[in-house]
Amino acid sequence: MTEQMTEQVADEATSAPASQGPRDAANWAQPVAKLAVEGERAGALNLNVDGRGLTGPLQGFGALWQKTYRLPLAGADVTPPEVMAWWKAHLPELMPDDSRFYPSMTGVQPGEVVLINATLPAMFGAPPMPVSTGVLILYADDESFSVMTPDGHPESGFNTFSALEEEGVTVCQIQSLARANDPVYEFGFRYMGGGAQQEQIWRHLLGQIAQHFGVEPAIEVRKTCVDSRVQWSKARNVWHNAVIRTTLTAPMRWTKRALGRSS
Repeated sequence: MTEQMTEQVADEATSAPASQGPRDAANWAQPVAKLAVEGERAGALNLNVDGRGLTGPLQGFGALWQKTYRLPLAGADVTPPEVMAWWKAHLPELMPDDSRFYPSMTGVQPGEVVLINATLPAMFGAPPMPVSTGVLILYADDESFSVMTPDGHPESGFNTFSALEEEGVTVCQIQSLARANDPVYEFGFRYMGGGAQQEQIWRHLLGQIAQHFGVEPAIEVRKTCVDSRVQWSKARNVWHNAVIRTTLTAPMRWTKRALGRSS
């Protein structure tokens, strides 16, 4: 969660009457101990999400980064709520082929789970590796939504997608506060192109928005290392690593499909 969102929640919690609760309570997901995926998602592989807990920046292993991607829609006559409504409705088709999002039928709503089927790039002669994971929609309103990662996801932390107005121009923004979930992911982000792939995913998404609204994809990226230290006490997070578990269970899934076709 960004510092701005944290401050907003604190302000509203102290100013609203105790009997009423925060004014934006309906925009937040209800607390959950474990995630549960409800309903079928056509074409999605549902792994490494059901029964998993949530992980924030404090629970991750690697260096903590805040990354911000911004796209001004200069020249487009569109308001932040209009942009966000379109963004939410078209989220799956905005993603690149190697990182597919599968929201529920309800769409981008607080408490819903978005399944993610991605492919990590081939490195050092090894074939591309699949990863099946997801995120919880932690917060959503007319101009933004935030997601939180589960155990085993490549990152531990938050991503906030927002549309805001600056000097009469609507700006699309993606901001993350996260660290690699375990030592394997940290190695991948640092030395195997994982960080570059992540940046390309969000550039692609914002590029698709720019194309739709007919503006130049003048995307600005800001990266700040908030904490360069790794948390060795969290190295055991590798037990839930979604890439390893997706890869190791692939033969069983292939066998099951083959037996299903033969029968």
